[in-house]
Amino acid sequence: MPKMKSNSGAAKRFKRTGSGGYKRGQSHLRHILTKKSSKRKRQLGEMLEIHENDVRMVRRMLPYT
Repeated sequence: MPKMKSNSGAAKRFKRTGSGGYKRGQSHLRHILTKKSSKRKRQLGEMLEIHENDVRMVRRMLPYT
């Protein structure tokens, strides 16, 4: 039986946490940054855990993580 392929787009976006969840980066930090406050940009830089409703979908895209 051949190995399953990971979804390469998902592999770049999600990382596994130690407790078994998945973390993700936030959007809106690529351009048009001058009008955004320092506080907002700083908070957008944090990694967040994905919502529990999305875990099943991400686990399917990343079978070996």
